[in-house]
Amino acid sequence: MVSHHRRYLTASRLLTNQAFRDIYRGDTLDVDQRLKLTSLSFLFTDLKGSTELYERVGDLQAFDLVRAHFGVLTEAVNAAHGAVVKTIGDAVMATFTSPERAVAAALQMRTAMRRLNEERGREDLLVKIGIHEGSCLAVSLNDRLDYFGQTVNIAARVQALANSQSICVTEPVLRQDAVLRLLNAKQLVPQAQQQSLRGLSDCMTVYEIP
Repeated sequence: MVSHHRRYLTASRLLTNQAFRDIYRGDTLDVDQRLKLTSLSFLFTDLKGSTELYERVGDLQAFDLVRAHFGVLTEAVNAAHGAVVKTIGDAVMATFTSPERAVAAALQMRTAMRRLNEERGREDLLVKIGIHEGSCLAVSLNDRLDYFGQTVNIAARVQALANSQSICVTEPVLRQDAVLRLLNAKQLVPQAQQQSLRGLSDCMTVYEIP
């Protein structure tokens, strides 16, 4: 006897669909509603030395470079079936339904940014990336679907630990079999380090992907 499984759409999958976010924006949840998601992967990026970049090449050229960098990052998020939640200055916040998709996007971002710098003949655009996975709250804020909670805070803090062109991930991300397979296939060996994150009483194990 063959059993048939009914397909279903989870809240995490729906809210991490870029087209859905673009179309409905702040109409997904009422202002006073809170939606608890048990698992979502967050990726934060930041452009290192952007202030010096504007000083060195001028506002117009720097803006064009930053815009090109946003285009590269957005392509990587879309390719990994994630969604850009928002940009904050020169930084990007994105979500994914699984850690391996977040890591795949991060690796593509790093490769694409290196290629962009090679085309220019200088390393003007250095991106730092951090990833964490866990539960969160989905809310409607400033006419946009946004996320809050400790998972989001940790992801942002982990990104701040990254050096230029490095990817930092937490233990919940790295212990996923699909993430390990992805890194093994690319012969990447994460380096563990104990880090104290601002706002957290205990140290966390953070892994840097070289």
